[in-house]
Amino acid sequence: MFNGSFSVRSTAPMEFLDITREVNAAVAQCSVDQGLLFLFNPHTTAGLTINEGADPTVAVDILDGLSQFVPMNYPFRHLEGNSPAHIMASLIGTSVTVAIRNQTVQLGTWQKLFFCEFDGPRTRTVHYHIISG
Repeated sequence: MFNGSFSVRSTAPMEFLDITREVNAAVAQCSVDQGLLFLFNPHTTAGLTINEGADPTVAVDILDGLSQFVPMNYPFRHLEGNSPAHIMASLIGTSVTVAIRNQTVQLGTWQKLFFCEFDGPRTRTVHYHIISG
């Protein structure tokens, strides 16, 4: 098993950051021909997802949709004031698992890996575990 991590820097309160390049570089360094990649985000106000990366308006639409589901002005009890970010992170999830074949993460034609920031701007960490097999 190979383990590592990399940093992600957001510049907006909410945004999707394409981390596909960083993930592919980590897989290439490990020289794993076939296996599984597990990505984990240890932050409670951010998520990880796989979605369309060809059209950047898809990420904007997802963020806008989440903002419609989660009321930003609701009188939440959490004193930090970032309860909407906690809820969005729970909806999106904190991890993804992807197959590796030929030392490449197996994504669909339009798919990318995204770090989903809901409480930025911040510097965050993404951990990865690569299992050969």
